[in-house]
Amino acid sequence: MKHFALTALTLSGLIAVPAFADNYIATNWLAPVHILNEQPYQNFAADLGNDADANLTFEVYSSGSLVPAKSTMQGIRDNVAQLGVVYPGYTPSELPVNNVLNDLVFTSDDALASALAYTEVGVTNTSVQGEWNVNGGIFLGGYSTPVYNFICMDPIRTAEDAKGKKIRTAGGAQTSWVESLGGVPVSVPIGDVYSGLSRGSLDCTLSDPTNLDKGNKFWEVAKSVTTLPMGVVMGATYVVNPDFWKGLEDNERKALLHHMALGLARTQVVYAADVEAAFVGSRERGLEIIEPDAALSDALEAFQADFVANLPQNSITDRNIADPSELVEAFIASQTAWKERLSGIDRTDPEAIAQLIRDEVYGKLDLATFGQ
Repeated sequence: MKHFALTALTLSGLIAVPAFADNYIATNWLAPVHILNEQPYQNFAADLGNDADANLTFEVYSSGSLVPAKSTMQGIRDNVAQLGVVYPGYTPSELPVNNVLNDLVFTSDDALASALAYTEVGVTNTSVQGEWNVNGGIFLGGYSTPVYNFICMDPIRTAEDAKGKKIRTAGGAQTSWVESLGGVPVSVPIGDVYSGLSRGSLDCTLSDPTNLDKGNKFWEVAKSVTTLPMGVVMGATYVVNPDFWKGLEDNERKALLHHMALGLARTQVVYAADVEAAFVGSRERGLEIIEPDAALSDALEAFQADFVANLPQNSITDRNIADPSELVEAFIASQTAWKERLSGIDRTDPEAIAQLIRDEVYGKLDLATFGQ
């Protein structure tokens, strides 16, 4: 199976590619400048194309121009694209096991550790691997959004402050958490949050801080941010078509994973830098950045502990899957291990993180048998 989807620019010689490289198609439903496209797809494809030893190139189709977000898994399965980014939340019935992990990370307070735990568990856990395989893909790495906070008009410092507030949530644990505080969960599209905050139909939103200055520009209307760590959202950065993977030589698989490790690392480093920039800019604009009081933090910790304890049984009932207790334990253990591994390196250095991924995850795979 060889795809020669060369663009006119490539054919005209304006983009250098290795001689006789095999050319494939990648699909990404986000804009080229979005973090989850620019870092792990645009830059990844450029680096791979300039690696003469890889003998692989990808043409990246962005903004859903090839297949839309909710059809990406099908597009990979049907070999419309050989590589794509998949958000399991868009297809919960097809990827229930992966969605258990996304439920679980409401408890996460470290986006980088979550992303790398998802990557490690995704390539080593048989139930996760099997679910991707049934759907026509091979998972090779994942991302995590930054940790979610309260972005509000009137500040939330204490649990009492949340009572009666209309707070936009994305459902699931977020909704239950807000209800436990006496708040009023509101379900609206993210694109409606700006107007909701400005008009008073919303008091707050749960959001990662990059939405303060990127795209949604919440800092133009919000007055405060409470840095209570209310989890992350994860997705699959790299899912490949099985026939594509099987058609590669071992050295090509190794080269692909080498560059994917850097793509994953760059994504999380840029996310973290953007969070810092958003906080700096918010302070400059007069937003109050608030540390939650101890009682509010304790309430969250208690809620999360109860949530994790009940997650396996709730998943069996709600998602109609086998008992995921071992998977939950494996992810928590992996996330803890990654926090320890990351304590010894510079978290702002993508290459250092990438090498850790290569050493701890990809380097331990038997490429002659993995995904076969």
